[in-house]
Amino acid sequence: MALDLYRVSAGRRLRCGYTTGTCAALASQAATRLLLDGAAPAPAAVVTPAGVRVESEVLDARVGAGWARCAIRKDGGDDVDATDGALVCAQVEAAERDGVAIEGGVGVGRVTKPGLDQPVGAAAINTVPRAMITEAVRDVCRERGYAGGLKVTISVPEGERIARRTFNPKLGIEGGISILGTTGIVEPRSLAALRESIELEIRQHAALGCRALVIVPGNYGYDYLAGHLDTGRAPVVACSNFMGAALDAAVACGFERILVVGHIGKMVKVAGGIMDTHSRVADGRAEIVCAHAALAGAAGPVAREIMDAATTDAMLDVVERAGVLDEVLESLTRALEGHLRDRVALGCDAGSRPACEIAAIVFSQVRGELFSTSGAHGLCETLRSEYGRR
Repeated sequence: MALDLYRVSAGRRLRCGYTTGTCAALASQAATRLLLDGAAPAPAAVVTPAGVRVESEVLDARVGAGWARCAIRKDGGDDVDATDGALVCAQVEAAERDGVAIEGGVGVGRVTKPGLDQPVGAAAINTVPRAMITEAVRDVCRERGYAGGLKVTISVPEGERIARRTFNPKLGIEGGISILGTTGIVEPRSLAALRESIELEIRQHAALGCRALVIVPGNYGYDYLAGHLDTGRAPVVACSNFMGAALDAAVACGFERILVVGHIGKMVKVAGGIMDTHSRVADGRAEIVCAHAALAGAAGPVAREIMDAATTDAMLDVVERAGVLDEVLESLTRALEGHLRDRVALGCDAGSRPACEIAAIVFSQVRGELFSTSGAHGLCETLRSEYGRR
């Protein structure tokens, strides 16, 4: 059944959907009820991490000697992706060990490269979906007074075929799709509408008289800014993948100071001159890190290892083992600073606008702050002075 939750974007009313992680939790709950009660719920229902209650029809309910299996059909809402309409199945069976053990079956990928949410060799079922599955199963066990252990196997019958239309093979996830989701909800937005909303937000801050702006790509940047930096009450705009468009809009609106705070996974692309960082547009992270490692004197085997790494954190591990981490970060700093300054300078020259000061702070969730361009922390102090402390 369709999720009755909508968002308005650029004047359009768009329906939200739910993630593969939510589907896995719903299927696991239904299969646990079928195993313990002999009947599956109609419908299954869970509350997502976003606090939204999701209900879905239970499909393909089967029961055997010591096991039960149910399926949920993925509903992506108006933000249709490769997994929309796929069946996500859960088989639950008694286990000797206490607790809830979660495994991946047919159509769920296996992690083959380090640096992802799960360790090498594990099923590609991310941390939040694992927690959702565990909670859904335990809720049923508590209701029914069952204290034994259970094994839950998540499968996606069409997962291997679907995965060929995703970036999973490149990331080192083989044999199927990933079970994903941090909020449990898929919020639809067209790319054009998202870009327009970012530009509108920047114009609104300018209209209120602001002349300084903090730009973050998304939630990682927000969280790092809140936990590690103090820019006072300076306006903060999330630009998603539209770094270039956000910078252009800020310059066009007359902002005089811009601080960019971003995760290395996005910012390494900007250091390569990529100003639309969506992976469907460009994913040159490994190539960019390779180039800077070569400039630092790294040899061919290091480059090959970088190209095989699944994440930027894993790439940094490679260059650290090669003994050139500091040199690579310094080189990336210079490149990022140059591309950011060139971008804002173009806008200032084109409109005869005053020069715009720009700086960046780049971090990783593993290593914390990696580097900052010249004047970045001084700009933080300036913003705090101008806009007051939080």
